[in-house]
Amino acid sequence: MSTSLNNAWRKTASTLYKKPDDSKILGSVEVDITELQEYIAQKRKEGLKITLTHFFTLATAQAIKEKLPELNTYIRRGNVRTHDKLTATVSVLLRANEMGSVKVEDIDQMNYATLVEFLQNKIVEARKGTENNTMQMKDRLAAIPWPFRNLAYWFIRKMIIDWGMSFGELSANNFGSYIVSNIGTLGLDNGYPALFPAANISFVLIMGGVKKKPLVINDEVKIRTVITLAAALDHRVVDASHAGILFKQYKRFVSQPEIFE
Repeated sequence: MSTSLNNAWRKTASTLYKKPDDSKILGSVEVDITELQEYIAQKRKEGLKITLTHFFTLATAQAIKEKLPELNTYIRRGNVRTHDKLTATVSVLLRANEMGSVKVEDIDQMNYATLVEFLQNKIVEARKGTENNTMQMKDRLAAIPWPFRNLAYWFIRKMIIDWGMSFGELSANNFGSYIVSNIGTLGLDNGYPALFPAANISFVLIMGGVKKKPLVINDEVKIRTVITLAAALDHRVVDASHAGILFKQYKRFVSQPEIFE
C-alpha cells in the first residue's frame, strides 16, 4: 500500500464521503476524432475490426499506466488500496435492448488485435448463455423475493465493499479498475454515469454520440468529427485534476492511435 495514496485528505475523504451518494465528480469534454475515425476506417478495410470502444478502452489503460496510478485504486477499510492488476469492464450490447459486461484483465498488456478477439469471443459466449460470474450473481440476487433481496444486497455490500472481505468469487475487484460504456451506439449524445454501489472502482467512462460540427482549426472554421466523453469519479480516491489529466491523455492518444497496434 503506497503511503502517498493515503495522505491526510484521502483519509478524511474516505471518512466523510459515502459511496457513491455524495462523493461523485462529474466531467465531460469534446474530443476531435476526425483523423482517428479515418484511421479506424482504414484498419477495418485491412481486416482489423476495431471501434472507438476498443480505442478508448486501451487509451484509458495506457493513461493510467503512464500518468494516473490513482485511477487504479479503491477504498478498503478507510484506506486507499491499489488493484493487483489493471482490469477494464466493458459494457456490450448482447441483443436488442439487452446490455451485458465483459471483464478484461491485464488490459494494459493488450493491443487492438488481442482486445478485438477477446471481446468477440466473450460476446459470443454471452449470447449462447454462458454468462460471466457477475451476470450470474445478478440473476441469483434478482431471484430473491423482496424485501429479503434488500437485506441480501445490504449484507454483500457491507461485507465486500465496506469491509473489504471476499466470499468465493465475490470480491472488491469484481468490476476491475474502471468501466467503459459506449452509449453513443444506443443513440444518446452524452450522459453522466453512476458509480455503481456494488463496484469498487474509481471511475466510469461514458462515450457519447459521434457527430460533425464546425470547429476553429488554425483560425479557420472547418467541419470536424467529435465525440463527447464523460466521466464519473469517486472523490474519495481522486480529484477533478485527475480527470483533467485523463482527458488530456485521450487527446494525446487520439493523435497517435497507431501506438496500440
